[in-house]
Amino acid sequence: MEDYRLHTLPNGIRIAHKQVPHTQIAHVGLMLDIGSRDELPHQQGIAHFWEHMAFKGTTRRQAHHIINRLENVGGELNAYTTKEKVCFHASVLGVHAEKAIELLADIAFHSTFPEKQIERERGVILEEMSMYYDSPEDAIQDDFDQLVFPNHPLGYNILGTADTVRSFTKEALETFIHDNLDTSRIVFASVSNMPFEKVVKMAEKYLRDVPETHSDRKRQAPVHYAPTHERMPRPITQAQVALGLPAYSLNDPKRLPFFMLVNLLGGPGMNSRLNMNLRERYGLVYSIDAGYTPYLDTGYLGIYFGTDPKQIDRSLALTYREFKNLRENVLTTTQLHNTKEQLMGQLAMSEEGNNSFMLMMAKSLLDIDRVEPLTDIFKDIQAITARQLQDVAVEMLNEQRFSTLFFTPEK
Repeated sequence: MEDYRLHTLPNGIRIAHKQVPHTQIAHVGLMLDIGSRDELPHQQGIAHFWEHMAFKGTTRRQAHHIINRLENVGGELNAYTTKEKVCFHASVLGVHAEKAIELLADIAFHSTFPEKQIERERGVILEEMSMYYDSPEDAIQDDFDQLVFPNHPLGYNILGTADTVRSFTKEALETFIHDNLDTSRIVFASVSNMPFEKVVKMAEKYLRDVPETHSDRKRQAPVHYAPTHERMPRPITQAQVALGLPAYSLNDPKRLPFFMLVNLLGGPGMNSRLNMNLRERYGLVYSIDAGYTPYLDTGYLGIYFGTDPKQIDRSLALTYREFKNLRENVLTTTQLHNTKEQLMGQLAMSEEGNNSFMLMMAKSLLDIDRVEPLTDIFKDIQAITARQLQDVAVEMLNEQRFSTLFFTPEK
């Protein structure tokens, strides 16, 4: 990884840039440390609503001007909302980078939230919610969050509820932004062939006049968890299964060993233990995934698969058998080596994409105040022992602590 460079504006917004000489594309993004976990109960979904409404009009542009600004030069403009972040980002030919930077600043800080557009977008998001409901493999993940983080904003559906979405107004959006916007918690990230000084000059032009703001928001960590088991009938033919529990936070020293363990258990590799067992050996699932998401003050392990309703118990039993194997059996030297090599290769490939690196750079600066060089991460991975993996398996892979959610076909 080439070194990135960092500059902080007087208002607290940080500018991070990595120069990549042999690319013609500029990837730029504004990431704000605001997400669905910052919503009050009556605001569920408002961060995502803001993400949508940012494209619907500013003090300088109407919605169609925003859409065409980069599309007309072959660029892409996009955004997303997570539990802890809202991000606006764009990719364009390098000669149009300044257009992209100016547009991102405009939609992030100068949106006007026209009432007619709010009504129109309300319908769009309600349709988006219906689309997710009609996709049980997606819907179960959103519903399962509520079991793992009950009565906590991390359990909220990022899209919100139909009732909250119908309630949002221009004033509600402005209040949410006012209460949460903190310019010291904003990063502008860039990856292109431009020199750092040029990027800083362009970014300053459009970001230096953003008023300095501070938020006294205090995020509360979840404190109460008890395993919960629910079964919901749905108009489907295949059963959907989710199981999981809270896990280590971003700053926990066990985070990296656990990440490696989850990757071995059910990561993207076709040779993950769960895939080799449930799919390749027994043919019970088409796919099975285990994912670990660390947050600032907690974390989350989720395992998801679809199977014949009659095979739920057998599939769970095989999953729990893999838990037991990892708890009771220390990896051999060869197994440990292969597990490390696979994870390092996956991480290197994920950073190969310049757009992915730009987004990762912004998130890392917001979360841990630095971007860890890949070489340092590799050293940390190489230092992990088989005993460490077994210890986190004993601590985390206890099926008695897991919550479960089943979507089963209606009778």
